[in-house]
Amino acid sequence: MASNQDYPVGFYFELSFKGEDAAFQEVSGISKELTTEEVACGGENRFKYRLPTATVSQNLVLKRALIPGGTQLIDWCASCLDEGLATSIETHDVSVSLLSADGSVCAMWTFYSAYPVKYSISDLKSQESELVIESLELAYTYFITSPDTMFGNLFD
Repeated sequence: MASNQDYPVGFYFELSFKGEDAAFQEVSGISKELTTEEVACGGENRFKYRLPTATVSQNLVLKRALIPGGTQLIDWCASCLDEGLATSIETHDVSVSLLSADGSVCAMWTFYSAYPVKYSISDLKSQESELVIESLELAYTYFITSPDTMFGNLFD
């Protein structure tokens, strides 16, 4: 039986963009889902067949405290979102690594051909002393789990 130390914790992770580590408070949207289509069969009225159609994923959502002066990641987001479709959108691969207690990679998800689709900051409230949180939302073509991690090819 595995001890509690063998299970990874959700707060120890890193995000890599263009070979540079980017610290984030929260990463969400790592999911895949196989959509289905219902098809009625002639002469059979008791049920419908549910046939697989395509795999869909949510956008990758990244949240962290606002960093004055920006970063390479924020500059990329600004260039994509501010210029609209006047210039071609530059895509990049983004990796999220879940780390073990000793800092080694337990699982790594690589999101291919990612590009920003939304940037927002938290509400500004004069009566609260909370950090300003910036959120980035990235669309991507697909993601894979690295085969050399402890979870193997779970999602490949």
